[in-house]
Amino acid sequence: MERRNRKRLYLDICTLCRPFADQSQMRIRFETTAYYLIIQALQAARYTMVVLERLGTAADCDVAAARARAENLHFRQFGIADAAHVAFAEAAADFFISCDDRLVKRCKREKLRVPTVNPVEFTIAEDLK
Repeated sequence: MERRNRKRLYLDICTLCRPFADQSQMRIRFETTAYYLIIQALQAARYTMVVLERLGTAADCDVAAARARAENLHFRQFGIADAAHVAFAEAAADFFISCDDRLVKRCKREKLRVPTVNPVEFTIAEDLK
């Protein structure tokens, strides 16, 4: 599949750090397993991860517009970091993936321009095995 036709994924920091969390809770183990399934799919070139250019696909977006959107989201009571993540994901990705339940619920309630899902939801919806 051509690189530009692959779905672009934005994984937030809590998702990227999930394998380092206390794995004694079943939910965290499920999310960690989902994270690894997503990483395998990225390595198999099924998706593209939107990150810093050195590490993956550089975000192709209007940075000024993303900043303005982040400011708008912060004004709407998103935390500063969450607003930045969401604005960047809206500008550059096809999916925003987060383990933060409150953020996922809030994003769904706000009807953002990018689908926001938990890694487990994503792996089920995309049938990753």
